[in-house]
Amino acid sequence: MAAPLLDFTDKVVLITGGATGIGRATARAFARQGAKVVIGDVDERAAETVDLITADGGTAMYVRTDVTKNDEVENLVRTAVSTYGGLDVAFNNAGVLPPTGPLLDQTEADWDRTINVDLKGVFLALKHEIAYMAEHGGGSIINTASIAGVIADPGMSPYVAAKHGVIGLTKAAAIDYATAGVRVNALAPGLVATGMTKGWLDDPAMRDVVVAGSQLGRPAEPEEMTGMVLYLASPLASFATGGVYVVDGGQTAH
Repeated sequence: MAAPLLDFTDKVVLITGGATGIGRATARAFARQGAKVVIGDVDERAAETVDLITADGGTAMYVRTDVTKNDEVENLVRTAVSTYGGLDVAFNNAGVLPPTGPLLDQTEADWDRTINVDLKGVFLALKHEIAYMAEHGGGSIINTASIAGVIADPGMSPYVAAKHGVIGLTKAAAIDYATAGVRVNALAPGLVATGMTKGWLDDPAMRDVVVAGSQLGRPAEPEEMTGMVLYLASPLASFATGGVYVVDGGQTAH
């Protein structure tokens, strides 16, 4: 029998923002393929993700981590390595949304929080993940960007700026560390039904606006993002680095 193409048996996978949504779905998907999963999050519901994985017979742990704090991100990576013996894959997925409104309505606090979590958090994660991977044979890193990093959605200027930054950072890191065997790519989801977007989707008028962009006429489920992440983490994507992989129901196709 041929080996499974997405086999992560005994691989160590680190995921930030794994408490809910895309992060939880991806953590469970990696675990089902044999990975040892380490989740970093400030949201204590990450412990529930671990429970779901272990109930399925998988292996996982939770390390409370604020991705805006260098020492906590460093500890997350160090704990993953010391507990499971290495680090093969990282999915830098932690993120927040600012309040919806035009640029003049955005406050400095909105800006700082969004940039700190969505962009600085990825920068800090990359620093510590790459430092280990480059010295230990390489690895694969996937950063969660957004279609807001490819186009500009209205009413979300801090988020648009942060996600454009994530895409630029992904490309820069990929160029810097390709010869060290570290591949770095970005996932750019369209509208996904998660806790962050619940307010939009629960409001009938807003739902019509945000769903209108999807050519499939609906938001994605978090599980519909997992295939691209696992692919990019796998040897199937061995020549893929510095890329931006859009999964948006056709929203940016026109």
